[in-house]
Amino acid sequence: AGDELEGSSPNQLSHPGGIFVDTLGTLYVADTQNGRIMRWPQNKPQGTTIVGNGDPLHSPIGLSFDQDGNLYVTHSQGVQRFDIE
Repeated sequence: AGDELEGSSPNQLSHPGGIFVDTLGTLYVADTQNGRIMRWPQNKPQGTTIVGNGDPLHSPIGLSFDQDGNLYVTHSQGVQRFDIE
């Protein structure tokens, strides 16, 4: 995922923290410095921001999904749950 350069565009990360890969091979990344969670479908050059777009997270460092598909993100302010489609 990404283009090897640090930044905030859809194909860049800044100090990535935790990662998660689902059963379809989709990569989820806690993009710590950009305050967002990114999703990269397998073999795609650009990711999409699924959390933190417009309302950034506070230094997300970890993420996980439960059996119902809810996303849990750990960051400097605690843990938050998000419904991801």
